[in-house]
Amino acid sequence: MTDGYISLHKKEDFVSGVKIFYGSQTGTAKEFATILAEAVTSLHLPVTIINLKEYDPDDNLVEEVTSKIVCAFLVATYTDGRPTESAEWFCKWLEEASNDFRFGKTYLKGMRYAVFGLGNSAYASHFNKVGKNVDKWLWMLGAHRVMTRGEGDCNVVKSKHGSIEADFRAWKSKFISQLQVLHQGEKKSCDGNCRKGKCESSQHGSEEMEPGSHTKDRSHQRDPEEEEEPFESSSEEESGTEDHQSLTSVVDVEDLGKIMNLVKKEKREEEQQEEKAGVFRNTVKKEASERRAMITPALREALTKQGYQLIGSHSGVKLCRWTKSMLRGRGGCYKHTFYGIESHRCMETTPSLACANKCVFCWRHHTNPVGTEWRWEMDQPEVILKEAIENHQNMIKQFKGVPGVKEERFKEGMKVKHCALSLVGEPIMYPEINRFLKLLHECKISSFLVTNAQFPVEIRNLKPVTQLYVSVDASTKDSLKKIDRPLFKDFWQRFLDSLKALAAKQQRTVYRLTLVKAWNVDELQAYAELVSLGSPDFIEVKGVTYCGESSASSLTMANVPWHEEVVRFVHELVDLIPNYEIACEHEHSNCLLIAHRKFKIGREWWTWIDYNRFQELVQEYEDSGGSKTFSAEDYMAKTPHWALFGASERGFDPKDTRYQRKNKSKAISGC
Repeated sequence: MTDGYISLHKKEDFVSGVKIFYGSQTGTAKEFATILAEAVTSLHLPVTIINLKEYDPDDNLVEEVTSKIVCAFLVATYTDGRPTESAEWFCKWLEEASNDFRFGKTYLKGMRYAVFGLGNSAYASHFNKVGKNVDKWLWMLGAHRVMTRGEGDCNVVKSKHGSIEADFRAWKSKFISQLQVLHQGEKKSCDGNCRKGKCESSQHGSEEMEPGSHTKDRSHQRDPEEEEEPFESSSEEESGTEDHQSLTSVVDVEDLGKIMNLVKKEKREEEQQEEKAGVFRNTVKKEASERRAMITPALREALTKQGYQLIGSHSGVKLCRWTKSMLRGRGGCYKHTFYGIESHRCMETTPSLACANKCVFCWRHHTNPVGTEWRWEMDQPEVILKEAIENHQNMIKQFKGVPGVKEERFKEGMKVKHCALSLVGEPIMYPEINRFLKLLHECKISSFLVTNAQFPVEIRNLKPVTQLYVSVDASTKDSLKKIDRPLFKDFWQRFLDSLKALAAKQQRTVYRLTLVKAWNVDELQAYAELVSLGSPDFIEVKGVTYCGESSASSLTMANVPWHEEVVRFVHELVDLIPNYEIACEHEHSNCLLIAHRKFKIGREWWTWIDYNRFQELVQEYEDSGGSKTFSAEDYMAKTPHWALFGASERGFDPKDTRYQRKNKSKAISGC
């Protein structure tokens, strides 16, 4: 009888426990967490109190999805709108994850949560900003709010209940009441006010909202036709207001929401004006005084929300996820495997956010400007590099004390050793690109520059770089037009001329092939002909990474090839190009490296780079006024066994520990 009763009770138990997360500076949030835990215990539910400073969301947050746990977040806001030090890393991770297409909008689907923010309404513009953001980001990742957000106010004059303690008690009472409902598996009746007549009352408590609030707070409905986000109307104080938002209040970064529409509108108007004026052809350069900033206010807001640190009027820097991964001993990017860079010391930046293509797999859904020539204000390279390094270092500093970050790598990460000029846009468009490269090398920073093969003259005039990439996204005129969607009318000739210009370079050169399933994977013979045209030292073949839904692209997950399909393509391509072999593999990035046999000495591959030797050679080149040249073979280094194709490590450095993200999707495997 007893066993039967227990079994029946477990069947009806829709809550297995409560986790209370707090981010506190003065101790108030911690105190509230303790009080809330005592109240939860009275319901005979297990409860855990967690300091966000000691919590690793990368490893643990997704576990809350299937655990039947209800998560309560008690987070305070500084006067300037920032989170407290204890919650800084958690908020940073949550913001980036919610804006990263690799996680997706269902990453935390099934997780149940509630948020109580602690703030001071005297700082009106930042009042409870952290609580609002945590609420928003959890929702964007697919989590379900079990009740409206609570807002505690230290300002006793404006506090809804007379003090922040009273505000918390009122929210706590509602939370405990809702927890009882969820725990007992009760169903709520519909009040008849559901939007569009849709009601979730037939579902269990994990999908429910508190009575009277579900007409305003629609986090549980997720109607694809109603892509409105309910964050700004989710607090108790605001739940009775109309659900309207300004263009600047809330943005889904990858889709960019209303701001994206504003940017697109600006671009359409700009392009219409440019077409009328004949700007899409080479024109006489405007006087500097007539030029305008590349970054408009709307674009600045959009890119900032995407995690960019913007520099001046046309440059930007952003922290790569592989930099963060290697800081934590979880492996580096494919450039670490193929060429020996230290990913935690690599700065991803660009001196030009503008581009001459509108590629279907654009990572930023075409939020960056487009153009065929430089027609904007121009910042000096010294300023760009100085601010890029400072911004990069500031982003690295945020990882101090983050769970899992290795102390020695954190120290190394503060000293930039590599620069990937491939963030977004077309770096080679920047008129002072050669000066910028020279400054990099003077700082002993290696240079990896990527161009979209639409500027052959600039390629020919380019001074030595550590490694020069050309994106070869297609092998025929028709497929290139379909995939890259270039602005130049003579794009195909420019493309071919760029490859010819690459063949004349003496330093390391690379073709970057992005495979888009059903678009360009069947063009093997045409690819082989392009290889003979540009004679690259290396060919990187990578499966396209799905960047989420966008009206600017028809790409879907069906276009993302599996790693086995990429391997098969590479084998077939190598059979058609003499003097090339498969050298390396980075399975984690869905990427393989084909190398020219001149980098195979005896039976050993030398695809890695001797970075110190490169810096010596480029300095000698500069000192001689360019007369003392050097070649790719002059600064090559031996490739370790684990990086080679066929090795059991599949390109993962055994010094690190491979981390497989839970709830991982095909899109993530293609990163």
